[in-house]
Amino acid sequence: MWAYSKKLQYPISIKNKDLKMAKYIITQFGGPNGELAASMRYISQRYTMPDEKGKALLTDIGTEELGHMEMVSTIVYQLTQGATIEEIKAAGLQGYYTEHGCSLYPVDANGVPFTAAYFAATGDPVADIAEDMAAEQKARAVYENLMDQTNDPDILAPLSFLRQREIVHYERFRELYEEYVKKYYQPDFNQKC
Repeated sequence: MWAYSKKLQYPISIKNKDLKMAKYIITQFGGPNGELAASMRYISQRYTMPDEKGKALLTDIGTEELGHMEMVSTIVYQLTQGATIEEIKAAGLQGYYTEHGCSLYPVDANGVPFTAAYFAATGDPVADIAEDMAAEQKARAVYENLMDQTNDPDILAPLSFLRQREIVHYERFRELYEEYVKKYYQPDFNQKC
């Protein structure tokens, strides 16, 4: 089903450690509006799309989100590479370090672990695509909030790339949503419970 190209979608080469920024960026790995939630949401929802177009779009975007997880993981790893225990403590990451060492573990910026409750799959294509549009807008907003917290061009460039992909995904979902509303959403206002 997938062909994996062993390269990042956008090159990442961060030269300066910034553990505090890593603590915040990790939310796009395992937080409620992050790439893991998006990937799981879309790949789960694709099975109940009413046509091949919807299934293909959710597969394509869900797969791309896996690539974005890889990018976010690379950013966090490069921001923390070679950190000392003193630097870990100064960044407020000693709890994370205690549980996970230097490994990447899906949490949000507050250290709350990933949960499947972060994504929805209703089986209703219109409801699910509306959820997906909202998810892309929330992810875009988080990337913008992260970008507000740094002036390091090595961090800003990949965050800007990822932000732009959220906008593109939103547009693709919006197009599908409008099509599905016309084709499949025929509310029955006379129906009782």
